Amino acid sequence: MTIEQILAAKVNEAVTKHYEVEAPTIEFQPTRKNFEGDITLVVFPMLKKIKINPAQLAENIGSYLKEEVTEVADYNVVKGFLNIVISDAYYINFFNQIKDRSDFGVLLPQSDASGIMIEYSSPNTNKPLHLGHIRNNLLGFSVAEILKAAGNTVHKVQVINDRGIHICKSMVAWLKFGNEETPESACLKGDKLVGNYYVKFDQEYKKEIAELKKQGKSEEEAKAEAPIFVEAQQMLRNWEANDPEVVKLWSTMNQWVYDGFEKTYDSLGVDFDKNYYESETYLLGKDNVMKGLEDGVFYQKPDGSVWIDLSDEGLDEKIVLRSDGTAVYMTQDIGTAIQRFADFDINQMVYTVGNEQEYHFKVLFLILKKLGYDWADALYHLSYGMVDLPSGKMKSREGTVVDADDLIKEMTETARTISEDLGKLDGYSDSEKEELYRIIGLGALKYYILKVDPRKRILFNPEESVDFQGNTGPFIQYTYARIQSILRKADFDTTASLSEDFKFHEKEKELIKQLQLFPETIALAADNHSPALIANYTYELVKSFNSFYQNVQILGIDDEAEKVFRVQLSGTVASVIKSAFKLLGIEVPERM
Repeated sequence: MTIEQILAAKVNEAVTKHYEVEAPTIEFQPTRKNFEGDITLVVFPMLKKIKINPAQLAENIGSYLKEEVTEVADYNVVKGFLNIVISDAYYINFFNQIKDRSDFGVLLPQSDASGIMIEYSSPNTNKPLHLGHIRNNLLGFSVAEILKAAGNTVHKVQVINDRGIHICKSMVAWLKFGNEETPESACLKGDKLVGNYYVKFDQEYKKEIAELKKQGKSEEEAKAEAPIFVEAQQMLRNWEANDPEVVKLWSTMNQWVYDGFEKTYDSLGVDFDKNYYESETYLLGKDNVMKGLEDGVFYQKPDGSVWIDLSDEGLDEKIVLRSDGTAVYMTQDIGTAIQRFADFDINQMVYTVGNEQEYHFKVLFLILKKLGYDWADALYHLSYGMVDLPSGKMKSREGTVVDADDLIKEMTETARTISEDLGKLDGYSDSEKEELYRIIGLGALKYYILKVDPRKRILFNPEESVDFQGNTGPFIQYTYARIQSILRKADFDTTASLSEDFKFHEKEKELIKQLQLFPETIALAADNHSPALIANYTYELVKSFNSFYQNVQILGIDDEAEKVFRVQLSGTVASVIKSAFKLLGIEVPERM
């Protein structure tokens, strides 16, 4: 049990004993630095049930805790706040238990652990991954790692949107303008080559629209009748009819893209347990739509398209099959969800998708519920904000996105420039330098994105992210490397446990209290699907360590027990930094 759990039980006992009611709300917070104490009980929420002066209530509870809880050394009351002093013996025992544990804070999956599936990435096969995909991948991967650390069995998956009008646009453009070009002949990653043809399609489409408008067509008519668009629509119909030539080209171009994606995922350090493909699940979705049509869940319009009316639920009408019988995104999402619950023993599925799709997922979850799937209640949309650049919003069709590979390379180069300017790489080989630049650059990128609450929009500034001061990845990595330097210099036995009569320096105790928060931070981050809680916890831990480092001697102190403990404390901090950063998918360098 944590100290908060112990205290909560005893606070409830105190309230029951004195006032014959259960404590309505037990709220703890760290004691403010200008008051004596370690943990503060806020008594004001209890006044709804207990009509008494808040100071008297706090006094009665404090007196009971000091008498009944061995870990409570003392207390003081400031207005409606009960500041509780925890004994050094408690912290000594806690530290002795964790100092040699590299897995401190992390729970192993229990035999009855809930199975959770995390979907992230989920790209279209008509363009390379971009900055928006990077936030999606980093967020989904980190949430999966955090959920695992909280004791869950986790399955990481992606659905690849490998069919539909978007890929047909790239295919039509390649047929018209490609001259048999391949990734090899163009010396380009396959995803980039296919993306170029998606942009080319849009350029030609706009030209045709403009020409048709000159001929007197309305904007809407011109968009629908542009020959290149009509061709793409026909190609989609041919694909769904299994036309061998269309399917062969589709398979070839998609493989180019898959090969490109894999290189990007490898560079980014993310992976998946299973890939789902829209081309393999959309038929299951269509079958369920047709069954739902028979059962009255859906209705058919005169043009043959199939819809659902969710106006009674405060939503709108949503199409689930086009008039020509072809599927839409909703169709495949229905099929994919059904297939996943058939494939895995899971009781929750998390979709990591941008907040512009919130309406889509509300509709999807309602549809699955109406189709009779009880597990629809276990579906969760991890909605996140978009990533903007100082120059504005990215647009795939216009080719103005920040390419993921280019950004990863740019981050490495930025790390190289700043590291060389700082001039701290004497004695490094060229290969060691390159590896360090990669670790710093990627760490900067990942931390900058993950430290922000997922729901918030991000304005991404690469140079700001690689700052070696402040709440950045490199600052935390540098602190970790500094600790490793201390540990390498500690050429004496550091295995002894703390004695019961050890007296802490205030900075030592602050650090231990910060370490103690790690397990509950993991649990909170898992409950909230928020890597930001881990990121910002790590920053607070590093700030606390740096304050300790600046205020006490570590290797230079004469007292042997104090010296051994401070090395152990430093090593434990480094271990927690490494564990926390692992949950964020970030590496830490042994030296910088």
